Amino acid sequence: MEYEMSAEDLSCTWEEDGELKVEELDKKILSKGAWVTIMYLYRDRKGDGSWGPAKVRIQRYRKQHGKYSSQSKFNISSGKQAKKIVDYLTEWYKDEFED
Repeated sequence: MEYEMSAEDLSCTWEEDGELKVEELDKKILSKGAWVTIMYLYRDRKGDGSWGPAKVRIQRYRKQHGKYSSQSKFNISSGKQAKKIVDYLTEWYKDEFED
């Protein structure tokens, strides 16, 4: 019997020729089901071999026949961009955040 993947099995870690190119630092599963949304904290290896700054990726996967395939992704590449996104989401959803 073939193993069926779960959302927890998904990762943005990536290796090429045995060398780690993208390192997953953390992940948060935002939604599950036939469509899964995951927010990753990760970093890329630079050309000189050192690691770049942490970035965020929000990635959507579609599950078919027990396997996930990436459908779309969005990278947040700086703290400044992340702050703007947080500010706008807080503004748009302010009624839902108030007690």
